[in-house]
Amino acid sequence: MNCCIFFKDNNFPIPFSGKIFFLSLLFGFMLLPSSQAAKPMLPQTYNGQTDIRGWVMSEKLDGVRGYWDGKQLLSKNGYPFDPPAEFISNLPDFPLEGELWSGRDTFEQTASTVRHDHNHFGWKKLKFAIFDVPKAVGGFTERIALAKSWVTTHPSQYAFVISQLPVRSEKHLQQELKRIEKLGGEGLIVRKADALYSPGRSSEILKVKNYHDAEATVIAHVLGKGDNSLRLGSLLVRLEDGTQFKIGTGFSHAEREHPPPIGAIVTFKHYGKYRSGIPKFPVYLRIRHDNGL
Repeated sequence: MNCCIFFKDNNFPIPFSGKIFFLSLLFGFMLLPSSQAAKPMLPQTYNGQTDIRGWVMSEKLDGVRGYWDGKQLLSKNGYPFDPPAEFISNLPDFPLEGELWSGRDTFEQTASTVRHDHNHFGWKKLKFAIFDVPKAVGGFTERIALAKSWVTTHPSQYAFVISQLPVRSEKHLQQELKRIEKLGGEGLIVRKADALYSPGRSSEILKVKNYHDAEATVIAHVLGKGDNSLRLGSLLVRLEDGTQFKIGTGFSHAEREHPPPIGAIVTFKHYGKYRSGIPKFPVYLRIRHDNGL
């Protein structure tokens, strides 16, 4: 009989990385939001079925989402950041959406910096990469033109508008995806050029990524919270090189009730790795029943 041992997070300190972890730290160190950012327009996942010819594409930057409300810089949930005055001095009096970013494969440093006040040296390495003007009228092309015009006449070393490339074909999309991945990028964002701004998940903005699969050994079961209380919340797993991390998504209801046993080899998908060696956004796929054969 397999014995499943559950640990509560606060009683079982483990190394863990990823956006959810860093953003929970970010919000845990800040006061409640003083101003609520507008509900953002969010991408769906590209499945290859949408005709994206004539859309525009750009690199999906792996940073921390930011919202400029015309007066202050906020997180997507309305929590105020505290950048240096020069960081925001040339931004307009109308809202912008963008990514706080310091380069490819630097998410941990970016997430750490935005938790600090304006005196932190890390702010000098960040830029506000603008990708939309949520309150402007018209389609995406018209809205982003407004941001381009502002940045052209009010240049800042801390802000730029993300370049958009028209998509000629599916082959063109895949070629660009491979190019970005080769450079160490995360993937692409594809937008319908005439799409109006629509808060929430939208089929007119898509994220395009390739994922990798890998195997790891289960070393503990971590008790869930909320709907997953008293059953599996996540697996603590170990790669062959000793790297440990959690897998918290991809499980069915039955798998959370009866998770893979300690010592089992499981297959998961991920989207590359951080410099620490921890996989980005791991998702459980299946247990390997042929291990050792």
